[in-house]
Amino acid sequence: MHSIIVVPMYSTHPDDHIHLEPSESLVFGRTPRPYGPHLVIPHEGVSREAGEITAVGAYWRLSNLSSAQTYVVENPEGAGEHIKVPPGRLDAPVPFEFSRVVLPAGSELLSFDVWAPRHDYLDGTGPRDGAPTASAFPLDRGKRYFQVLVALCSARLREPHAPLPTAEELVERLRPLWPSVSRASVAWNIDYLAVKLRLKPAPDTAPCGGPRLNGKKERLVSLALRFDLVQEADLALLSGKAEAIR
Repeated sequence: MHSIIVVPMYSTHPDDHIHLEPSESLVFGRTPRPYGPHLVIPHEGVSREAGEITAVGAYWRLSNLSSAQTYVVENPEGAGEHIKVPPGRLDAPVPFEFSRVVLPAGSELLSFDVWAPRHDYLDGTGPRDGAPTASAFPLDRGKRYFQVLVALCSARLREPHAPLPTAEELVERLRPLWPSVSRASVAWNIDYLAVKLRLKPAPDTAPCGGPRLNGKKERLVSLALRFDLVQEADLALLSGKAEAIR
């Protein structure tokens, strides 16, 4: 699995994502570099070389290369949880599984997302003098994306051949626990789950639109139910009886 995935602003297709392996870096700013990976943010309020992201295993570091602007890294799933990276700060560690980097640019606030879907876990409580065993399916049941996955799987948990919920049905199912939910946020989480669980679109899938999304949903549900990633007890997340999602 890729260590870090950078999702440019307004990205609508996985081909736009930038994948970084551990120790690899990505510079972002107004002008492209003649060499190495670069995320171009074409706005006159963004420095020519505004910052750099470095992948470090299961997390990443942010360097603020501007001389005057503080950058904010938000946790979209947190209740206002964020960190600030002041001008000139190098290698600030970012602990969030997925983050939104917010850049002040004149009278606007620009942003792009960074995903850190890799999780490393200790294999039991035995000897610790070796490399930890990586989780095959690193899911955090306290995150919004898992709530979306449970909603996707809920019908098939009860009836194996039940149709999958539509986008509108998912929004209605999730709204009591997630008042700000929208079709876009559901689609974002489904896309994130596909990356996190190492699913890729089939070669003959449409580049965009409904068929491609529906195929992705089918594969997510099939994988989740086949390996018991979602079980009957998880339906309590949708009824409000389980611990609240962070």
